[in-house]
Amino acid sequence: MSLTVLDGKKFAGMVALGAANLSKNAAMVDALNVFPVPDGDTGTNMNLTITSGAKEVRNNVTADIGKVASSFSRGLLMGARGNSGVILSQLFRGFSKSIEGKETITSVDFARAFENGVETAYKAVMKPVEGTILTVAKDAAKRAVKAAKKSDDILFVMYEVVTEAKASLDRTPDLLPVLKEVGVVDSGGQGLLTVYEGFLSALEGKDLPAISPQAPSMKEMVNAEHHKAQVHMRTEDIHYGYCTEFMVKFEPEKLKKAPFSEEAFRNELNEHGDSLLVVADEDLVKVHIHTEEPGNMLTLAQKHGSLINIKIENMREQHTAILESETGPHQPVKKAESKQEKKAYGIVTVAMGSGIKALFTSLGAGYVIEGGQTMNPSTEDIVKAIEQVNAEKVIVLPNNGNIVMAAEQAASIVDQDVIVVRSKNVPQGIAALLAFNPSAGLEDNQKKMTDAFSSVKSGQLTFAVRDTSIDGIEISKGDFMGILNGKIVASMPDKEEAVQQLVKEMIDEDSEIITLIAGEDASEEDTESLVQFIEDSFPSVEVEVHEGNQPLYPFIISVE
Repeated sequence: MSLTVLDGKKFAGMVALGAANLSKNAAMVDALNVFPVPDGDTGTNMNLTITSGAKEVRNNVTADIGKVASSFSRGLLMGARGNSGVILSQLFRGFSKSIEGKETITSVDFARAFENGVETAYKAVMKPVEGTILTVAKDAAKRAVKAAKKSDDILFVMYEVVTEAKASLDRTPDLLPVLKEVGVVDSGGQGLLTVYEGFLSALEGKDLPAISPQAPSMKEMVNAEHHKAQVHMRTEDIHYGYCTEFMVKFEPEKLKKAPFSEEAFRNELNEHGDSLLVVADEDLVKVHIHTEEPGNMLTLAQKHGSLINIKIENMREQHTAILESETGPHQPVKKAESKQEKKAYGIVTVAMGSGIKALFTSLGAGYVIEGGQTMNPSTEDIVKAIEQVNAEKVIVLPNNGNIVMAAEQAASIVDQDVIVVRSKNVPQGIAALLAFNPSAGLEDNQKKMTDAFSSVKSGQLTFAVRDTSIDGIEISKGDFMGILNGKIVASMPDKEEAVQQLVKEMIDEDSEIITLIAGEDASEEDTESLVQFIEDSFPSVEVEVHEGNQPLYPFIISVE
């Protein structure tokens, strides 16, 4: 069997099986995370990301491969979760850019698309590390280019991509010593390989179990948000009554008369409503807006092309139905506050645990996204938070190293002044918030907030989910582990011994304050015992205690 031309429908099938194969193997990819902590979520993040991309493709299947690839890229972009998900989205963003405007592609086009995806992904990562998903993608793309020079068979090129991706994945422990020490290959690279294997199966005409969970659509997410808020307002207080969604397929003749600018288009629509989301590429633009003038929105958009996937819902009718179902037809409803003016500054942060969320709010965070370990928010989640905080200038604190890239991607696609302070844990986020100066500019705040958390020692107590050995420390499944600034420094069966050892590693003669954030798995006795230990062992250090109620981590600790 030979395939010399690849079209959009065939590529859509590749995407479907690639997503299905990653979904089937997500747990296996999760298990490859180096640290044996209960947040091994590379597979989960990549699966949620590609599911979003596959859903967008299913809604826009066409024989034009350039357009299908663009749909895939858009879906990946908005659904990207965690660093691995963002890198995956960038790989196929570059892939899509390489074949834009093409109805079909050859083996050479196919290989160059993989190569361009790698270039785009490397540019998106501030400090690329070899021995990761990037290396696997790079090596596979190089093999694709060589294969395309030998053969015009796209199936052969894809076979070579998979072959080299497997070989490159096997080499990752030689490039990253920690992988070799633990005895695993790179989890992100493994995830990418499963996608490529799905691609190959589709080209070969083989099937895989289609068990990928369905990601919620924009409509479902918007409706869910509305549903929670409806009972706090009256129907007559809905200022913009029509939830309007549509896509515009660009037409060259119309673009000659009305050139499209994403920024100008967004600004134009923003004057006619709120809850605006505009995502565009070279082929089309997707819009969500609440407005009183849905017809006018369509007219404005139609200047640039043809309208597709139009959905207009009367939110006042929806609101009345919800009130009758939740409060009863005669239940009085508290009048909603009028729409507020934008604040000068807004801070968006990420946290898990009701106590930590309350702590961030008390320190000035305007919007707290629920998430963190095991539950990384997507690019779209962060975009929505940036809009909800309702401010002229926005600062985002990810508080997790695996959320930083999604935060930066979100900041790059919104039409607002947004900066990301690259906090990688809760103590760093708290230190950054304390350094925030509302009278300073964004760049100045970014520097000061980053400087503030750079001197903070951050520790976490959690438990091991498997046996392993890291940095000479033998770890058994079920052990309690003390992690200091990302490095495991203690592992033992007893919780109290482990957290005491962690504290000993964190406190030195210059330490002045230690802050304990107790999680849902830390009893009152656990906390009291730890405070007593610190006071007895380090009498010159002041102890602060907060109830964080965070899962997975009985204690989060900071030392200043």
